[in-house]
Amino acid sequence: MSRRELVALGTASMVPTRTRNHNGYVLFWDDEAILFDPGEGTQRQMTLAGVSATDLTRIAITHLHGDHSLGLAGVAQRISGDAVPHTIPVSYPASGQRWVEHLLDASAYRRQGAIELQPLDGDGPVPAASERPHPGFTLHARRLDHTIDAVGYRLDEPDGRRMHPDLLAEHGLAGPVVGQLQRDGVVTTDAGRTVTVDEVSEPRPGQSFAFVMDSRLCDAVRELADGVDLLVIESTFLDRDLDQAERWGHLTAYQAAKVAAEAGVRHLVLTHFSQRYTDPAEFEREARTVFHGELTVARDLERVGVPARPRAGRPSTGGRGRTGA
Repeated sequence: MSRRELVALGTASMVPTRTRNHNGYVLFWDDEAILFDPGEGTQRQMTLAGVSATDLTRIAITHLHGDHSLGLAGVAQRISGDAVPHTIPVSYPASGQRWVEHLLDASAYRRQGAIELQPLDGDGPVPAASERPHPGFTLHARRLDHTIDAVGYRLDEPDGRRMHPDLLAEHGLAGPVVGQLQRDGVVTTDAGRTVTVDEVSEPRPGQSFAFVMDSRLCDAVRELADGVDLLVIESTFLDRDLDQAERWGHLTAYQAAKVAAEAGVRHLVLTHFSQRYTDPAEFEREARTVFHGELTVARDLERVGVPARPRAGRPSTGGRGRTGA
């Protein structure tokens, strides 16, 4: 059974609070685990959440403000201390190169883990890890509008097809021939009948995820969010403080929810809350004025599953595929 869920390690913005740690999010996606924006204290939050350094297959940083990156030093040392056997790529805006290097060399430790730096110069695909070139999805970065260089990330799984065991059985298909059918789209049975993949399967839409942190409202925010199953997005301010949001390069809960509504997002996760607000329900009330889908106002250590795929009906045989027709 594949695992697709987000673990919110920390949900505060610049200043952590008694109940909210600095940023940190792990997206589990089948055999992959991407750590986004490891702020200060991420290593401890990983322990509390039951996430090991060995789980991680990538670290993706949106920008080099401390609440999104100071935890990289501890996580890198944890990777070495646990002797993680695989290489972990770290992506980030290229202008943050010197800060990333400082964080990775912040103190004395024995380097046993392998980290592969992937500075990003602009919009486009994030390189696959050299040791894990086929994760089953593509990861893209888009430049955001913050007070320093920042990027958002979007994960897309390609569309596929879901095989129907009962229809495969009706056609007498089992074992390696099913794999051949998936690869070639058509097979000939032992009885000499031709069976196409459409006769025994249904379309399986690919799933998608977007991660949008510190940014003013801009086209990139909308493009990253477009039609995704799960959107994790900052809502540092409430709309009554819109002037502060624009000044410091952030979104309000209303803006984030409006983007989600217009983009057709299935599940919206709000996070990165300013310490000035003490009632999380305010963010939900504001978001609900425009967004009516699944909504989570994230709490530290909360887990949010990627919504299940919409299911199509059983494909019609059209009178030509069944044995004896």
